[in-house]
Amino acid sequence: MSSEVASSQPAATNAPAAQSASAEAAAPAPAAAEETSSKEQTEKPATEGETKPEGAAEEKKESKPSSQQANTSLYVGELDQNVNEAVLFEMFNMIGPVSSIRVCRDAVTRRSLGYAYVNFLNAADSERALEQLNYTPIRGRPCRIMWSQRDPGLRRAGQGNIFIKNLDEAIDNKALHDTFAAFGRILSCKVAANENGSLGYGFVHYETNEAADAAIKHVNGMLLNDKKVYVAHHISKKDRQAKIEEARAQFTNVYVKNIELSVTQEEFERLFDNYGEITSAVLATDEEGKSRGFGFVNFAEHEQAAKAVDDLNDTEFHGQKLFLGRAQKKAEREEELRRAYEAAKNEKLAKYQGVNLYIKNLPEEFDDERLQEEFAPFGTTTSAKVMRTATGASRGFGFVCYSAPEEANKAVAEMNGKMLDNRPLYVALAQRKDVRHQQLAAQMMQHNQLRMQQQQAAAAAAAAQMYPGGPGMYYPQPPAGGVPGQFPAVRPQYAPGMIPQGMPQGMPPNGPYPPGQFPNGLPPPRPQRGSGPNAPAGGAPAASAAAIAGRAPAQRGAGAGGAAQRNAAAAAAPAQPEVLTAAALANASPEEQKQMLGEAIYPKIAASQPQLAGKLTGMILELPVGELLHLLEDDEALTGKVDEALNVLREYENREGGEAEASA
Repeated sequence: MSSEVASSQPAATNAPAAQSASAEAAAPAPAAAEETSSKEQTEKPATEGETKPEGAAEEKKESKPSSQQANTSLYVGELDQNVNEAVLFEMFNMIGPVSSIRVCRDAVTRRSLGYAYVNFLNAADSERALEQLNYTPIRGRPCRIMWSQRDPGLRRAGQGNIFIKNLDEAIDNKALHDTFAAFGRILSCKVAANENGSLGYGFVHYETNEAADAAIKHVNGMLLNDKKVYVAHHISKKDRQAKIEEARAQFTNVYVKNIELSVTQEEFERLFDNYGEITSAVLATDEEGKSRGFGFVNFAEHEQAAKAVDDLNDTEFHGQKLFLGRAQKKAEREEELRRAYEAAKNEKLAKYQGVNLYIKNLPEEFDDERLQEEFAPFGTTTSAKVMRTATGASRGFGFVCYSAPEEANKAVAEMNGKMLDNRPLYVALAQRKDVRHQQLAAQMMQHNQLRMQQQQAAAAAAAAQMYPGGPGMYYPQPPAGGVPGQFPAVRPQYAPGMIPQGMPQGMPPNGPYPPGQFPNGLPPPRPQRGSGPNAPAGGAPAASAAAIAGRAPAQRGAGAGGAAQRNAAAAAAPAQPEVLTAAALANASPEEQKQMLGEAIYPKIAASQPQLAGKLTGMILELPVGELLHLLEDDEALTGKVDEALNVLREYENREGGEAEASA
């Protein structure tokens, strides 16, 4: 749905050199509730600014698109990643009734793409929102609001689209819009920027070519904030790329570096005398006039420049080997370096894919030799390295690289979880951090789906408890010694940590529930008839729930029933947790190991995140046992894992909350 309009505008006669970059100057794609593209939305801006150029026509007020008089859909861009539908609803609902809001997100990671669509019930409200809220800060970032452009052909045609460069850093979207709004109605306006600020160029997309021509006529060459700007029609990326390739093939400007610092300007020029007519030759110098070791030579003909590069590149001049090549703009050089770096990195990753192992929870006395000795039986190790701090202390993890994937897989199967010096190792194939994060996000999505299924099952079970004693009724009992925060002896069947909303932390998904708390707003179960010592199983839930809650249930009267409930609560009183030891852990089953580790980790997490400790502990318990032991010993590593789990959890909750608001 998006239309990318790149923007490396070529220089015209007597105009500054072209800025090479990519931006999107077309109006956004259609209405709110349907856009979920993982591409970035076409860039578009809007509205007020600063200096009015001479000869400008009377400013036209921003109004609704003439082709869409009943349009009620607005595009809202430049949004912070944490802005969700609820935040936008609170802001736009002040203008008038909102029918729907949609923050567009990546289809895989569900991260916000930084733009949204807002649909009003009334066209007048949408127009008022555009006028009053444009460039209003949302979470510290001014938003850009424009009419949603449903016609992709208008965005892609490029008619009325102009390119402006050499902009002062102080000129932002609003200032650029105000400067150019005098010449006609603007569909889109954008100053290109990165994390460091303005890139010095921008785009303005007019509704008509006449408005674009008027803007070029009056503003090109004009001073804006004491800087002479260049304004011209935008050239499509395809045409621009063709011109760049043509310029590369017919270059005349040569870059020379590794020049000995004692070389003078005259000596530098004489070096190229034999290759043809030179239009300019400059040896770069500093403020004191000393050579900086590089320069530029521009020839009259391409053949002359090419011959100079072929003959002089990698030759000695005053004792140093010269480098000669086609002169490039900084942005082009950086792009080539970036591509070369990415290619080298991908080649390295491909080379070690499936053969490089990550080993964690290493004993402190382990060195490279000991690490290689432990992993040598599984194949040919090409390297083994224990990572250390600046002071030489072991960081507790390292890497082992094998010559073949089969050897690495065998090592993982044999060594993962193996006890060394009473510490279980964690061994896995090495992964990049971003890959691990993507896997964690994918696991989280699976957990969320399972959680929704468990919520439905829990609601059905709770509804069944409203009519106890019916045929087939079964009330699950909590494990002995169960209290909030402790992990059950048998792990719950829903994703760990994904406790249904509204349920207290530490409670089993299908009940029972402590006094006064029931899922999904359901009323409490009806009291059981006959709650004496010999009462049927129907009276068990209250006592079990009270045991889990750590207190006796509310008494409805004195008698045998109350005594039985008190006895049940006393019988389920929690036992004091045992101290976790390596021997006990080694003798335990995998399920028991997770329970023991969960009981040890939960208090640490609860100290900083008391409300979410249950969910976060469940998520972290998905890690291997070796890594969990490492987290118990390293509070900093545990804090990092908790923060990572928190980010994934909040990202999911923001998405769920936003979708609920939008569908309300």
